Order: sequence, then C-alpha cells, then structure tokens
Amino acid sequence: SRDGTIMAHRVQFEASNDIGVFSMLTNKYALVSLAGSENFYSVFEAELAEHIPVVHCSIASSRIIGRLTVGNKNGLLVPSTATDQELLHLRNSLPDDVVVQRVEERLSALGNVVACNDHVALVHPDIDRETEDIIADVLGVETFRHAVAGNALVGSYCVFTNQGGMVHPMTPVEEQDELASLLQVPLVAGTVNRGSDVLGAGLVVNDFAGFCGIDTTSAELNVIQSIFRLDTGATTGAATDIQDALRSLVGWGM
Repeated sequence: SRDGTIMAHRVQFEASNDIGVFSMLTNKYALVSLAGSENFYSVFEAELAEHIPVVHCSIASSRIIGRLTVGNKNGLLVPSTATDQELLHLRNSLPDDVVVQRVEERLSALGNVVACNDHVALVHPDIDRETEDIIADVLGVETFRHAVAGNALVGSYCVFTNQGGMVHPMTPVEEQDELASLLQVPLVAGTVNRGSDVLGAGLVVNDFAGFCGIDTTSAELNVIQSIFRLDTGATTGAATDIQDALRSLVGWGM
C-alpha cells in the first residue's frame, strides 16, 4: 500500500510490543523471527511482499533476530554465534547483491550497538576497530562512534532511515542538531509504545513502510509517519512543527 496514507502499522509479537526485537527491516529485505505466530509474519508479508522478500529466520537458534543483526540495502551482519545453516538460509533468501557476513564482536547484540541507514552508521563507542571496518565495508556506510542521550546502545535508542530519524526523548537539542548533521537526515526526539524510550525495540522502519508495537499512541504514530516521511503528505515543515510540540511536551515533563 505505498499509495495509502497510513504506512506505519501497529503490530504485536505474541503478547509483546517489542516488535523490533523479533524483526528487522531494510529497503531490500525484512527478517521476521521463525517462532512467531503466522499473524505477525502476515502483517509484514501483506505490506512488503510486493516490494521485498520477507524472510523467516533465527539467529544463533534465537528468536531475538532484530537485536542480534544489523543491515541495510548493501549487507547484513550477524554475530559469530549464527550457525552455518542460518547463514546459508539467509544467503539463499536475500537478494544476490546483499552481502551476508558473520562478525566476531564481543558486543554481539549488533542491533543494540549499531544503528544505520544506507549511507551512515552510528556505532557504540567501545566497538572493536575491526568490526567498525567490517560495518563500513559490508554495509557501505560512513561510521561514527557516538552515544545518544548518554546511552552507548545507539541501536536501542535511535532509529533512522534515509528519510529521517527518531532519537531518545531526553536527547538535548544541541545533540539532536549535531546528530542530524552527521546523519544528514532530519531528527526528532520521541517515544513508541505509549512512552517507551527504547525505540529500536518498539519500531522497525524503512523508506516506505514502518511497524511499531500495538501500544503506540496516535500521537506517537503521527510523529513516526511524519519524521520518516511515510505519510505521503508530510513535509519537513510538519516535522519541525512536531519537534517544537514535542520539546514543549518534554518541558512539561512528558
């Protein structure tokens, strides 16, 4: 439904709102945990299947695929604990030009320690130099070691696409501006799932579709659709208005 007005969908994984734990989404492919109900998978399938493959998988025999992997249109990185069989399945299921590679990294929940789009990546300040090189090489991105609102887990506390991004609600305005200039996309500070600041767990989004936990409020959904430009009528002006509104809400102790 690329032509529809609502492009961000509320969804639940079994009884969990943390859909970003059990799925990951890029402009070239989507991964969905093997163990979920068919219903969870079918929401992704209905929205995405015309455009990109939606792949059922596990990583290291685990369901938490969204926290263990990081990827974009160029590649997919998985931890060293991923099995040969899982790797083979991913390579067979993803488009041929997507490079799938294992990474030997102590901080093995790659989805928590890296946030990226198709051009840039924010990485945990303590990530191995070698891992940073692999991220740059396989994902074809420029990397920046950075924290978000004092949190080193950049993949948990910010989500961004080629269109825009959302950061932890307590990110100072100066830091938002600095990050926006590094990433070259507009940013807002915001929440998902009725006030959760763990954005990576509650939201997966690409340049044409988004999915968030079922507890996400209408106000949160509006911000998501606007900043990620999923609502075709949204403009950067609207995003700025929302940013101002959010800042005043934060000022009122939102």
